[in-house]
Amino acid sequence: MKKTVCAALALALSAVMVFGNGQTEAPASKGPVTLKWALWDYAQTVYYKPLIDAFQAEHPDIKVEPLDLGSTDYQTMLSTQLTGGDSSIDVVTIKDIPGYATLVKAGQLLSLNDIIKTNKIDIGAYSGAAEQMTVDGKLYELPFRSDFRIVYYNKDLFDKAGVAYPANDMTWDQYDALARKMTSGSGSAKVYGVHYHTWRSIVQCKAILDGKHTVVAPPYDFMKPYYQRVLDEQKDGICMDYAQLKTTSTHYSGVFYNNSVAMMEMGSWFISTLSNQIAQGKTEVKNWGIVRLPHAQGVKAGTTVGTLTGMGISTASKHSKEAAEFVTFLTGEKGAEILAKTGNYPGILNDKMAGILAGMKGFPQDANSREALKSSKIYLEIAYSGKAPQIDAALNRSHDNIMTLNCSLDDGIAQMNKDVSDILTKN
Repeated sequence: MKKTVCAALALALSAVMVFGNGQTEAPASKGPVTLKWALWDYAQTVYYKPLIDAFQAEHPDIKVEPLDLGSTDYQTMLSTQLTGGDSSIDVVTIKDIPGYATLVKAGQLLSLNDIIKTNKIDIGAYSGAAEQMTVDGKLYELPFRSDFRIVYYNKDLFDKAGVAYPANDMTWDQYDALARKMTSGSGSAKVYGVHYHTWRSIVQCKAILDGKHTVVAPPYDFMKPYYQRVLDEQKDGICMDYAQLKTTSTHYSGVFYNNSVAMMEMGSWFISTLSNQIAQGKTEVKNWGIVRLPHAQGVKAGTTVGTLTGMGISTASKHSKEAAEFVTFLTGEKGAEILAKTGNYPGILNDKMAGILAGMKGFPQDANSREALKSSKIYLEIAYSGKAPQIDAALNRSHDNIMTLNCSLDDGIAQMNKDVSDILTKN
């Protein structure tokens, strides 16, 4: 009886597969593969949808769905879902170095070495950022966005003072001399020659641009000259008082907007923000420019500090092959061009991308400003370390004590050395 039923079913199925012309119907298509892309602030971010649309146009067999985990607790939410074995997440946006370290340590990211080789990805195109993220010979993310430090300056203030604009090739000593020359006035009419925001990296990361040091490896005595220069400028009224900036929660943009500072070191992300504020008439600044970050003697001009947003693939993904195609697109030339056209800085910032960014509405159209977009080497604010979050916290504590004069520079550096050494020796 069972054999009869099976034979009848087989006959019925074969009949369904035959057309009137005697040809057999092709097996039904499985349909497109759907990738889940973990990210934050989808609705507020201008480049997500253009990237997805462009990729899907090239890969009609792959569909990409954004998974918005929010920006506030992104790392916590992501780690929780991946730790729970969520195989629906395929592509992972990696927010910062501590986040990268957490994911790598937990074994939640695939090594991209084979993908880099197969897809012939030139990691040299990322200005040194990829090499700094290599862990035991393996790379688990590719640079997607790479903002970097430059100097913003107020052209009107320089013109009023009769002082030549800053150059793209300055040492820190020359920058200090220029800041002192540009300081004038008093009270509410005072113009500070230079402004330093309260982040520890504003001071500490100047010291790592020689390529010989990192902030995750004590001793930190190499930072002393950089701290001393800023402390002297603070004492002499060349820059605003750190303690006052902290207690008043002063934002760096405000002091630049109201013509209070002649020069300010800040990230490349501020270019589009400043341009938009000027276009809307929300700032007193009208004429401005940018130049490359100053450098130590013997360090190549264009060497700077950067922050990195990366793209990786979840080890739990069931579609790692398709995810590799998407990550290659996002972090390659095509993805970079889309980012640049939306006023954002891609991991690949070559002459073509710099040209697109320089063509943005409101970007200062002088040769120095256009040249400032081209960096020769980018060192990450904090190098990869499995203990990066704890090290970052320790360095912040000592930085705050030094800059508020709660301790001497020597004592502050000694405390950094002790705290981070203790962190590194603990299991």
